[in-house]
Amino acid sequence: MRRAAMALLAKQISPPNLSIMQDEGFTVARVRTELLSGLTVALALVPEAVAFAFVAGVHPLVGLYAAFMVGLITAVFGGRPGMISGATGALAVVMVALVAEHGVEYLFATVVLMGILQIFAGVMHWGKFIRLVPHPVMLGFVNGLAIVIFLAQLTQFKVPGSDGAEWLSGASLYMMLGLVALTMVIIWGMPKITNAIPAPLAGIGIVAVLVIALGLDVPRVGDMASIEGGLPAFHIPMVPLNWETFEIILPYAVILAAIGLIESLLTLNLVGEITGKRGGASQECIAQGASNVVTGFFGGMGGCAMIGQSMINVKSGGRTRIAGIAAALFLLLFIVAASPLIEQIPLAALVGVMFMVVIGTFAWNSIKIMTKVPPMDAFVIVLVTVVTVMTDLAIAVVVGVIVSALAYAWNNARRIHAYTRESASDKGAKVYEIEGPLFFGSTDGFIELFDVAGDPDHVIVDFARSRVVDQSALQAIEALAGKYEAEGKKLVLRHLSRDCHQLLTKAGHLMVDSDDDPDYELAVDYSVRTGILGGH
Repeated sequence: MRRAAMALLAKQISPPNLSIMQDEGFTVARVRTELLSGLTVALALVPEAVAFAFVAGVHPLVGLYAAFMVGLITAVFGGRPGMISGATGALAVVMVALVAEHGVEYLFATVVLMGILQIFAGVMHWGKFIRLVPHPVMLGFVNGLAIVIFLAQLTQFKVPGSDGAEWLSGASLYMMLGLVALTMVIIWGMPKITNAIPAPLAGIGIVAVLVIALGLDVPRVGDMASIEGGLPAFHIPMVPLNWETFEIILPYAVILAAIGLIESLLTLNLVGEITGKRGGASQECIAQGASNVVTGFFGGMGGCAMIGQSMINVKSGGRTRIAGIAAALFLLLFIVAASPLIEQIPLAALVGVMFMVVIGTFAWNSIKIMTKVPPMDAFVIVLVTVVTVMTDLAIAVVVGVIVSALAYAWNNARRIHAYTRESASDKGAKVYEIEGPLFFGSTDGFIELFDVAGDPDHVIVDFARSRVVDQSALQAIEALAGKYEAEGKKLVLRHLSRDCHQLLTKAGHLMVDSDDDPDYELAVDYSVRTGILGGH
């Protein structure tokens, strides 16, 4: 029994691709590009991690440690090289209630459980269900996150130390805006001059040198919080190991695991589209889960894929695991040894980088195609965008998938119709040739196709171009057969596909069992047994 269980588990786990370079050639130029891209990402990660730590109500180092550990582990083991993970706002807004009510130790325990749930999802290959997310939902997801990233940068235009109550004004505001614009111009123009240095890194470096050399009085990274610290230390969450604790952390862990996996898998698909390569969804789930388990035991707030930093990395030329690993190690270096220098970087430079990320991330073509795609698809794009901004990503994606599924069901429900003719093989019989799927949405329309009172004594329902899908369809067939039975007439089914044949046989509706009809080798007629599902 135990051996069989282990064999089943082994089947579920496919060998991951952990190649450092994968399809990229190992050259000095490639390694340099990856390292510089990683440095750019690390610089952009600092204010983001600190800001999200503030949102969650924890110390800035809790966010920075999470960005380092989650980023490093997913870079090594993740399913999509080039994708960047770390502490994110989507998770932070859920964590804040837990921290406020129960304290940071419960957060660490929750992150561990969250990681375990994500590993389980990866082992069970649940990541494949991301393929059920329609393209309009993807566009809404991208647009919504672009807007969220933009709105998150606006907090940098507030006076440091005012607890977000006072906005910059006058010369300080104009200076900030000017430096942001200068950074964006450098990022836009740098690729036209040279690709030796990633444009975002050049923007950050030039503006930082300018501000420090001229002694300009503008908000800097150090004004947010000190990022100085040591190496993260192993720490078992100090919570009671009892059922009450489990009841407290489980709901948060489930929500965080779902949000983390949805954002990570959608980002994986987005990065795959940009780089022209696909990633391993299940492998990414396991990597995200492992990173969160480790992070929870080392005093981090957990995390998931970051679309903004992933875009910075990809646009800077990062394509392999080296860039993600370098970003995490550079971030650790900032914390341990280079905090005084990093704290001098003006926030305006980092805001300019993120604004360019917003411009590059937003799917501008979605605006152009609004009048060209079906109205329901346009509505889903707008709906997911709005819900992402107003609530969170997980809710937005679920809402978008549900609306898309209902729209698909409604469209298919209207497709069912029938052609009638006299039977060539059974004299005097009437044939209804059904077209379109028979399922819960089309059962009413199916029943309305038949003229029970006016039909002859023998009626044939031909399913050659239809499918019996679910229990509602079985109920409809039984109800129809009951109506003809009440009129003293005979109803038979013909040309059942193999899956329809099996479904009806299992339900007990078919009076005749044959293997010929599913392959259409012989047109067998099946009488319908009524009274099985509570029909007439």
